Amino acid sequence: MRIIAGKFRSRRLHTARGLALRPTSDRLRETLFDILQARIEGCFFVDGYAGTGAVGLEALSRGARNVVFLEKHRTGVALIRRNLEELGIAAGAEILVGDVIASLGQLAARIADSGPADILFFDPPYAQVQEYERVLDALAGSPLVSRESLIIFERQKKQTLPGRQGNLVRTRTVTQGDAALDFFAVS
Repeated sequence: MRIIAGKFRSRRLHTARGLALRPTSDRLRETLFDILQARIEGCFFVDGYAGTGAVGLEALSRGARNVVFLEKHRTGVALIRRNLEELGIAAGAEILVGDVIASLGQLAARIADSGPADILFFDPPYAQVQEYERVLDALAGSPLVSRESLIIFERQKKQTLPGRQGNLVRTRTVTQGDAALDFFAVS
């Protein structure tokens, strides 16, 4: 796995062996960032269920001002730290260790410092279907999300997410192979 574009283009990232983590594929990340390209420069980006940190690292490479990685598993946290260190990223990145919903609550409590997030990306384990709705519930009405915020979920193509959850509405779905990206915004 590698960084696709930007400051760290073509740099390899460390990953875990086996099926413990399912990183977003290079191809799907490229599609995602082709869609987001005009919004990345200077943005506040949240990478939920970050795993290796590949999506957030891609955002940093492309000019994100600040990326917060949300990850609860020790393996993932260690990989994110290692990748940040090897890329020489000392500023503009933060790792919140723990449950994603609790971490979103921490971020929302600090909203006066950081302002709402511009882009929030979530890639829960595909088998944990309840995580998608937990995150949607946590974000619906959260001060972490503004009318300008974009919320994105990666999921299996055969899985479905609700078209609306509270004040959040799905605005777009992009499928690629067995994966899909759902885009949500405040209605």
